[in-house]
Amino acid sequence: MIPFQFITAFLLVFMGLYAFLYKRNLLKLILALDVIDSGIHLLFISFGYRLENNVLPTAPIYTGYETVKAPMVGPLPQALVLTSIVIGVCVLSLAVALTINAYRHYGSLDVNKLRRLRG
Repeated sequence: MIPFQFITAFLLVFMGLYAFLYKRNLLKLILALDVIDSGIHLLFISFGYRLENNVLPTAPIYTGYETVKAPMVGPLPQALVLTSIVIGVCVLSLAVALTINAYRHYGSLDVNKLRRLRG
């Protein structure tokens, strides 16, 4: 049985791909890339969350030197996704700034109208 997190992640990725392939507004294309990014983040976080013997995993926090018997959530996917979120926010803000600049210069966000820039 496929967990709900995987289904949601794949739906986010496919919705973003659909919007990226069929929309012509530059701002919608940027938001579609952000939706794809969010779906991939959810997918990576879901890989770190594993059920073992129908026991819910605990947070990867050690309180002492005792041996922890419960399964834990993988901290590596969480750290990688956190880094990816920070990079994604920076790229998103740069893309929106470039979109605002293109709208001010050309007066349109339609990709077909902006293609006249080709030399």
